Amino acid sequence: MAQQEAPKQTEKRSAKVDAMVDAMADFVLENGLTAASLRPLAKAAGTSDRMLLYYFADKHELMAAILERVADRMVAMLDAIADSEPMSPDALLTALMPLLSSDLAWPFMRIWIALASEGANGDSNAQNVGKRLGQRFLKWGKGRLIGADEAERHKEASRMLVMIEGQVMLKALGLEQIGKDALG
Repeated sequence: MAQQEAPKQTEKRSAKVDAMVDAMADFVLENGLTAASLRPLAKAAGTSDRMLLYYFADKHELMAAILERVADRMVAMLDAIADSEPMSPDALLTALMPLLSSDLAWPFMRIWIALASEGANGDSNAQNVGKRLGQRFLKWGKGRLIGADEAERHKEASRMLVMIEGQVMLKALGLEQIGKDALG
């Protein structure tokens, strides 16, 4: 009997952790990465900071889970606007840029900028998570591009990522119009 109860407990714990990660992702999207210390995250998740560290080995594991959830939401948003059929790089960039510059996507972009800043200041955890997320978005872009040649799709997806990140940085600095002018 105890063996049958263990999977139910695991499922229940998994559902609880999943709900907590969702709530903490909401908190980070609303308040930014700099507000993501243990107590506010625990409050957002409806638990204590000690219990967070029961469910996650440390704050780095916790933040990685939160940022992966944020990335899941961003990918869902991108999927909603990108055609299911592969597109040319210019067509995909034209479809993405209005969304990525919008108020709807800006909370995601603010998190990305904060993560990049932490990584630039030598935070290896931020670098590792940022690298993983950046590669995930690169793979997403590559999967949406026309072309049989893998190397060319990789090159074009990389170019798009650089252009998008440049536009995000310009917007953060109040220079969004420069990016719009460059993209026509």
